[in-house]
This record gives sequence, C-alpha cells and structure tokens, in this order.
Amino acid sequence: MNNIIRVEGLVKNYQSGAETLRILQGLSFTVPAGTTAAVRGKSGCGKSTLLNILGGLDRSDAGIVEVAGLDVSRLPEKDLTEYRRKRLGFVFQFHYLLRDFTARENVMIPAYIGGMKKKTALEKANRLLEELGLAGRAHHYPSQLSGGERQRVAAARALVNDPELLLADEPTGNLDPQNSLAVAELLYRAAEERRMSLVVVTHDDKVAERARLKFELTEGTLASHA
Repeated sequence: MNNIIRVEGLVKNYQSGAETLRILQGLSFTVPAGTTAAVRGKSGCGKSTLLNILGGLDRSDAGIVEVAGLDVSRLPEKDLTEYRRKRLGFVFQFHYLLRDFTARENVMIPAYIGGMKKKTALEKANRLLEELGLAGRAHHYPSQLSGGERQRVAAARALVNDPELLLADEPTGNLDPQNSLAVAELLYRAAEERRMSLVVVTHDDKVAERARLKFELTEGTLASHA
C-alpha cells in the first residue's frame, strides 16, 4: 500500500529570546493511503505544530516531509498554496466560518474559489450538508447554529474539494462530550466512505480510539500504540 505521509527525521525548534524551544526532535513515521490516524499528546507537546508542517502552514528545520508524493518541506510558497487547495482539507478547533455567509455559502466558497461554477458548488454544498445531517440548516448563519452544527459545517467545507488528506486539529476541543463523539465519528466515517486519509490530533482518548493508527507525541518524539 502506498503511503499518503512519509516523515523522516523531522525537527522543529522555536526561538524564544535566548532560549531554543525544541518542539519536534527527529520524528519518523508513515501513514498508508486511505488510513485514519490519531496523534495524542498533552497540550503544548507539539501536535498542532506537526499538523501545520504536514499542511504546509509551517516549515520544518530539518527532515523529510512527503505528503501525497510531494516533498512539502521543499515546496516554494506558491506551490504550497496549490497543494493545500487541491490535496488537503482542514478542520480546526475553532470553526472559522464566515459570519456573514450562510452554512451553504461557507461550504461552497473553497470550491468556487477553486474554479467550480457557482451553481455546481452550491449543489455540492447542499449534498454535503444533507449528508452531515444539516439540510435544514443550510440557510442559517453561524450565529444561528450550535457549536456542534458549526463544526459539522466546517467539516463539510473541508470535504467540498474532495481532498486526499483531511487534517483535523483538536476538532472537538470546544465541544461538550456528546457533540465531541458525534463530530469525531462524522470525520472518521467521512474519511472511510471516501477512502480518504485522515490525521486527527487530540488530547481526548475517546476521539483517538476510533483511528486505525494511534501515535503518542511526548517530549518531541512520536511512538506508535496499538
């Protein structure tokens, strides 16, 4: 099976005044295409940094970071934008929905910006919202939606361009336990039904349990767990 992710010797440090913060220290791991994976770890351990590097939102200091056959660590900035638009979907802890647009409009915007005709993008947004149980909320604005509903809209937006890889950064961190499990299940199910890869970083063991692969990030190193 081909790997959607291949990371070797990943290093990331940050400078804080005279102090060097060693965040990621020589990480190496792979994720096969079409697999769901969870990275667990305490707050501040570097989970979001790892996800940002995979998503081309941050640069590593050393090592190889290959995603979907591309060496992300060496892509120029203009190519990173295209990489994120065509190959990735992002779901963050905060939904980042545009408050002046309806749920349907928020979902369709990435497809429309990517060149899809507006009518087609709106139709696709409607299908995704229906699939995620939000058909009756398509014309509601973010302020009219519950926290769980906003995260489901954010998930639909992440799926609208049919990404190869979905990256989820603490996607249930702002939700109550019931909505947390519902949103997590939604992401895993969407990935499996589309044969898409999913990497979710979380400190919630219940969210991580659903993944096929489980990793633990501790003191800058990554270990695999059953």
